Formats: sequence, C-alpha cells, structure tokens
Amino acid sequence: MSAKAFRQPLSLRIASGGFLALWCLIAAFPILWITVMSFKAPIDAFDSNPLNVIFGPETRSTGQGWSVLDIALAIAITWVTARIATRRLPGWVEDLSPRGWVPLGWVIGALVLGLGFVVAFFGALPMVSDALNPVLGPLGRDIIGATTEHYRTVWVDRGFAQNFQNSLIVTVGVVTISLSVGTLAGYGLARSGSALAFWILIIALIFRALPHSVLVAGYLPVFISSNEWLAPIMGESAPTLYGKPWAVIAVLVAINQPFTIWMLRSFFQNIPSELDEAARVDGCSHFQAFRRVIMPVMWPGVITTGLFSFLLAYNDFLVTSLLLDASNQTMVPAIAGMFNRETTTTDQVVAVAAAVSITAPLFLLVMVFQRQIVSGLTAGAVKG
Repeated sequence: MSAKAFRQPLSLRIASGGFLALWCLIAAFPILWITVMSFKAPIDAFDSNPLNVIFGPETRSTGQGWSVLDIALAIAITWVTARIATRRLPGWVEDLSPRGWVPLGWVIGALVLGLGFVVAFFGALPMVSDALNPVLGPLGRDIIGATTEHYRTVWVDRGFAQNFQNSLIVTVGVVTISLSVGTLAGYGLARSGSALAFWILIIALIFRALPHSVLVAGYLPVFISSNEWLAPIMGESAPTLYGKPWAVIAVLVAINQPFTIWMLRSFFQNIPSELDEAARVDGCSHFQAFRRVIMPVMWPGVITTGLFSFLLAYNDFLVTSLLLDASNQTMVPAIAGMFNRETTTTDQVVAVAAAVSITAPLFLLVMVFQRQIVSGLTAGAVKG
C-alpha cells in the first residue's frame, strides 16, 4: 500500500498539531512565568501588567538588568549545555568510562555538566558582560530588568544549600536501595514461574496502593523509640531516627519498592531467557550471568526506573514534612514553609527563586538520560 494512503488529512494534522501546541503552552507556562518572576524586583514580579513582569522597568531603574549581549550569552550557554548533554556527553561517557563503570560515568558526567553550567552562567557570564557592555554602546545597555539577588538570598542567606544537601542524601539513598533490591527481585520474579511469585507481586501492588500517611503512622512509633531498640547493639550512642534522613529513606523505599519491582520485572521479561542459559553454559553462576550478561542489556530500564524513583524522593512533601526536623528539612517542605501569611512580597519572590532552582536538576537529568529513558519506555519498562 502506498504511503499516500497512510497520510493523515490536512484538517486532522492541523487539529492534532494545534492541540499539541496548546498542551505544551499550558504545561510550560507556569514554569516559564515563575522563572521570569524570579529575576525581577518584587514590585515588577507581582505587577498586574504582564509586560512589566517581563521587561521589569522598576528592576531596570535600580541599575540591574540584561543587555542584548547578556541575553545572547545566556542563550548561548544554555544551548551549548543542552547540545553537550544530548549529543556529546553520551559518547564521552562510553569512551572514557572503564569497563563495568559506565553508570558511574553517567553520574559523574551529569554532575560535571551541571556544575559547569552553574559556573558559566552565574560566574563567567557576569564577568564577561561587565567587561564588554561599556564598550558596546546600544548593545550594552540594559533592555530587560533582571537580577540574581533572590537566588543569592535563598542559597546563601537563607541556607537553602543545606536543604539541597538533605534532599540529595534522601534521594540518593532511596534510588540506590530501591534499584539494588528492585533489580534482584525483579529478575528473580521474572525468571520464576511459580504461583508464589504471582502472589508476591499482588501483595506488592496492594502495599503500593496504601496511602502514604498510613505507612508514616505505622513507622512513627518505631522511629521515636529507635534508641531503645538499638541500645542493646549500640549502647548509649544509639540514635533516635525520628527527624533524621534515614527515617524518610526507609519510608520512601517502602512506598517505592513495589513500583520498582513491577517495572523492572516487566523489563526483565522482555529479555530472552536464552541469554541466561548461554551464560550458564559458558561457566557463569546465576549471579555472574545476571551481572555480566543481563545487566548491560538492562541499563535503559534501570535508568528509567531510577528516574521515577528519583522523582518520588525528590518531590516528596508529606513524608519529609512529617518525619524530618527543621535542621534536616528537604527542599520541597522548606519552600512550602516560605509561603505563609506573614511573608512580604520580597520573601515570596525569594521562595519563587527557590522553586525555580529545584527544577534545574530535573531538566539536566532528562537532557542527559533522554536516550536511555526513551529506550526504556519503548522496550516495555512501563508496560501494563
């Protein structure tokens, strides 16, 4: 049959394209708008005129703004970072990582790329623009009011860096434990044909459907009295887990583990069992076949599952707000605490800057791992 027979009518293509464009606009608008607000003085950020929010006349009147050169350099840095993340970084990781250490290479590559973007955008760009703007005439004059003062306030003065560190501890702990247990359990359940494996999956699914507050309430007495439970082992130095990141990691792993097992089992089922048999014939044990033969094929599914685990831990509000004390608070509850009836407009813009800040790692992860994510999704990692 000719390709013309499969061609969509023009009206259908226009309708589907228009719907997709409208959906992208609706989905992206809140993020883009709060990003613009975060670079403005409070009087501009909350102005009723949208043009004042965009161009920031009051911000520009204080001597804080971006020239044509600044905007061009900012776009260039963002474009180069995205280009490296999507085109160059995969090849560099594959070529430079030692054999068997490719996943660690991806983590290091993403961290280096993110750090490089921060240094270039917030360090090198202001120095270059300050040196060139005075000699460029009209191109060096501020045309849009913008300031990074709110970002400095939230990260330096408000101690948001500590909240970021706490979020990193919780997220890394949840992802590491969930994937370590999930890969082994998913592999075992995918290769098992017994009825027990089926009922284990059903129980895991029921456990996943429980409200998060139920799990928090169940673990809470244990965490509060953990020093008494651990005293026979650790003596007087036994800690109280309540208020500490380890308590949140335990609860979030309990919430997330059934999901990772189901996803990874689905992906393992798409890998032919003949690969296991061939590895066993070559002298590998079951675990050696899993580590050396199956896991290299599994990385797209593992990365996809890891991303979902990361999002669960990174964006969690209920568990972290209930189980962590003020000194160990993660970013999402900390931002929520910045919005209350007693805050000024300046505090609210600072909170907006903090909200924009926490989205940057998500964009970086998606750009770096986009190929693995697409491969994992299309290979059946989220197959129902």
